[in-house]
Amino acid sequence: MSTHAKRERLLLADLLEAAGPEALTLCDGWKTRDLAAHVVVRERRADAAGGLLVSALKARLERVQAEFAAKPYEELIQLIRTGPPRFSPMSLKQIDEAANTVEFFVHTEDVRRAQPDWSRRELDPVFADVLWSRTERTARLLGRRSPVGLVLRRPDGQTAVAHKGTPVVTVTGEPTELLLYASGRQDAADVEVEGDPAAVERLRTAELGM
Repeated sequence: MSTHAKRERLLLADLLEAAGPEALTLCDGWKTRDLAAHVVVRERRADAAGGLLVSALKARLERVQAEFAAKPYEELIQLIRTGPPRFSPMSLKQIDEAANTVEFFVHTEDVRRAQPDWSRRELDPVFADVLWSRTERTARLLGRRSPVGLVLRRPDGQTAVAHKGTPVVTVTGEPTELLLYASGRQDAADVEVEGDPAAVERLRTAELGM
């Protein structure tokens, strides 16, 4: 049976291919070619991917990513579809599922929602619950730079505290939308935001996410 990560991987590859290399994305300053290069470097070049987390390695990451972005676009798409080489830990099903389910879902939406005619995907409840579980576990990390208290709430009342503080802003939506909001895609997420108007505006422009 296909894993969530594998399904999202193939969907992302299809969307990137259909959009072409110069389409806009929700990632600031990145077109689809840049996003494709990021995905490939992240799982194929561990020596450079550390720059995603360690500032001292950021220059190396940017250099390697630029090198990959210069490759033929079709090659990047194929590398995404086939995934990391067999000797890579990320080729293991369990690691792929843990590391890539959210990553590929978010980047799929980065491509989809940058287009003017996008519409929300209808996800099966099991996958929605998986995304919510991941959001719950990483909420404090995603919301660590929030300038106000931040609570994420599903329509059924389940909540996750992403940042403690006052005033408190409560963001309500489906798991997909809460994940995107907490990942820094505030303007693209279909949510209801409640709280002091000034606090809501500060949160809307805050640098959330990893």
